[in-house]
Amino acid sequence: MPFDFKKEYREFYMPGGAPELVTVPAARFVAVRGEGDPNEEGGAYQRALGVLYAVSYTLKMSPRAGRAIEGFFDYVVPPLEGFWQEGFDYADKASARWIAAIRLPDFIRGEDFCWAVEEASRKKKMDCSAAELLAVEEGLCGQILHLGPYDAEPETIARLEAFLREQGCASDHSPNRLHHEIYLSDPRRTAPEKLRTVIRVPARLL
Repeated sequence: MPFDFKKEYREFYMPGGAPELVTVPAARFVAVRGEGDPNEEGGAYQRALGVLYAVSYTLKMSPRAGRAIEGFFDYVVPPLEGFWQEGFDYADKASARWIAAIRLPDFIRGEDFCWAVEEASRKKKMDCSAAELLAVEEGLCGQILHLGPYDAEPETIARLEAFLREQGCASDHSPNRLHHEIYLSDPRRTAPEKLRTVIRVPARLL
């Protein structure tokens, strides 16, 4: 059975509805950086997703392409994730700065990643050069599952921030520690009120 990140790391991908403190281990992603409204049809964010999925599935299917990756095992491509710069304005999404990302297994090396970018560009006839291999060490974070439309997230974030204060912590945003979301639902197939999103905020002890 393919390795499934959501099942193997349930505490990070399938949290309950109550806010909690978690210590997130280091992880690596295929990522694309950009700015602009994530809802813009054909915009930078939508183009970034095309690159992410092209490279992700090229790596997953690498054995069929004759690419021997040391330590390879079959896996389910994890859900889309997003890192967002502090100060995201839900009323002005055009100013958003983001890093769209999909997690990768640890066995993916730099040379494997470079091969996948070139292979995806060739096979899909699209420019995947914006893709980067991103290492993230989140450490201590507050985490909560948000149920509902993305524009209703501020209420859930406020609840999480209040929880952090109760735990003697504070949010700790910086250029290297970003607001993090994991999208468990496909917005194209899920009603807004049923969207499930993991929200993660970097934290520090006071």
